[in-house]
Formats: sequence, C-alpha cells, structure tokens
Amino acid sequence: MMQHKRRNFRPKGLAALAGGFALALAMAGCSGGGGDPLASESPSESAAAGGETIVVGSADFPESSTLAEIYAGALNGAGIPAETKLGIGSREVYLPALQDGSIDLIPEYSGALLVGVDPQTTLVDSGEILDALPDALPEGLVILEASDAENKDAMVVTKATAEKYKLESIEDMAKVCDQLILGAPAEFAERAQGLPGLKDKYGCEFKEFTAIGDSGGPLTVDALLNDDVQVADIYTTTPAIEENGLVVLADPLQNWPAQQVVPLASSAALSDEAIDVLNKVSAQLTTEDLIELNQAVSGDQKLDPAEAAKMWLEEKGLA
Repeated sequence: MMQHKRRNFRPKGLAALAGGFALALAMAGCSGGGGDPLASESPSESAAAGGETIVVGSADFPESSTLAEIYAGALNGAGIPAETKLGIGSREVYLPALQDGSIDLIPEYSGALLVGVDPQTTLVDSGEILDALPDALPEGLVILEASDAENKDAMVVTKATAEKYKLESIEDMAKVCDQLILGAPAEFAERAQGLPGLKDKYGCEFKEFTAIGDSGGPLTVDALLNDDVQVADIYTTTPAIEENGLVVLADPLQNWPAQQVVPLASSAALSDEAIDVLNKVSAQLTTEDLIELNQAVSGDQKLDPAEAAKMWLEEKGLA
C-alpha cells in the first residue's frame, strides 16, 4: 500500500532562476507582507478612495498572486477601486470565500476549476470546458473572458530519473510508479486530477506520496533535485523546469485538461465597466507572459507580485 507522508523541506541550494523581464524590472524594489489573508486587506498602490472596493483574492502560489495584482492594478488604473487578499489557500478554501463575500474575484484555471466543481466531468477541450463552466459553477459565481495563457499541472522528473527509467510520458512512468515517490500538495491525494486520476487513467500507484506545501514551488523543486522525491507535480510555467533541465512527462491520456487563465467572480460584485477592464487583461495575457512574470517574481530579481504586475500592465498599456 502506498504510504502518505507530509514533510517540510528546506531549500538546499536551489539553482537561481534567470529573470525574464525587461531591465526595468531588475531595478524595481521588493516588498512583502503577512498575516491572515482573509482577515486583513492589502490595498494596491493606486486604489481609489471611496466607493465599493473590489477585493481580488489569490491562491497560495506566486503566479496566482501576480495575476491577482494584475487584475487589481488594471481595475485601479481604470478608476475602479480594488485591493488584494493574497495567499488565501486552495480552491477548497477560496470558493467559499467568493460565496460569502470575503473576496469578489480570483484568477482561476479553466479545466481545474471545472473538475473542482464537477468531479465527474470528462471534458478536456478548451472550448467545451468554457461552455460547461457557467452551468457547473455554484450559484452566484461567474467566469469572465478566458485568456490564451495556460498553465497546467505536470508530472516532472530530473533528467537522471528520466534516463534511469526511460521516461518520456506518464504511460512510461506508470510501469515503474511503484518504485517512485511523488511530491505534491496535500490536496493532490484527493483531487480527481491527482492520485485518483493517475490511477484511473494510467494505473499508476506510487510507492509513496509526500505532501509538500508550496504548490510546486522551490521546496518541491528542491525535493526533486535532492532525490527526496523522484516525481513532482509542478506547473508547466515554472521557470525552474528549464533552469534545472527538468523533464516534463507527456500526458497522452489527458489527465489534465485545458487550463486557460480565467477570472472567476461573484456575479454581484462587478460592474459592466469592471468586467470590460478584466476582459481586456485576458485579451493580452499569454503563456509566455506567465513564464516571464514567474521569472521576475521567483528568479534573481525577487520582485513583489505587485511590482511585476505593474510592469506588465505598463508594458501592455493597461496601467
């Protein structure tokens, strides 16, 4: 029987990630914050005074925080007051926060969102997923226009592990899953696209599952590089994949469907003007943008998500 463990890894010399933004990003300063994201508010620099303020939340990983800051920055730039509450947690936490009014808006990923609200879905096509979401969402929640930007979960291994077991796809990995330890967020053990999906689609049952609580971030990469785990769930736009020569295993049976970045909102929270602003953001956001934003935040520059978001908005003429 596969063992489930929770470990707290400390970075042991994770290779520095190269910055991908313009030189101006490298010259920007860094800032930080803390506290309970649902108990305290973090107003964006340009938040307008007065009026109903749109509260933009994020999940607990850097890309989500940066996207939240982009949404808030675009709204503020259009004269619509907005502020951010970052690092709320997983979907199981922030969907109720949207419903109870703790937040009004959050960046989401189309396929994962559909599976989250309809675990029985078998849809993988981007258009079909977007068509299905409005009826599948809990009452009072809506999606806006989706972007072309996409970021998927992926099974990632080191080059050495890929060569040792001759791995190019999850189908290859399935033949040796019982010899491998998987590192992933704790919720991966129960989510339909996590361990259950890998078992159902590929017959893959790992030797051991280790919960690592940084959503495929530096702790997960560090665990993989140090061979504490041999396989890790890492997002495809993570700069560390290229920087460390990691191997993304192909998913021929599409355990992970299309994952376009899409704003998810409370239907009562947004005006037509706010919706128009957010749709303009989606129209310009690309996968390459996500990679560059992640490099700016998680790489050598160590920009705060709000700073990286500001640079992107200025570059796109949305500030």
